[in-house]
Amino acid sequence: MSNESSLKFKFGRRLRSYRRLRDLTQDQFAEQIGCSTEYISRIERGLVSPSFDLIEKMCFALNIEPKALFDFNEGQLKE
Repeated sequence: MSNESSLKFKFGRRLRSYRRLRDLTQDQFAEQIGCSTEYISRIERGLVSPSFDLIEKMCFALNIEPKALFDFNEGQLKE
């Protein structure tokens, strides 16, 4: 399976799209959810997977439901 078709990669792309849609830098977002900027970067690049607890914090900070980060068929978000 190629990296671009992996669940981690798709999740990371959706997360980055929502973060940018909210005009948040990686630094600002990381501070809001209590993790490092490097970890956000690694998630967005599909290198690591966040825990359920962190996904919950991300969704709260982005004001979205968790399913939004996994709805890969929804189409591209406007950034």
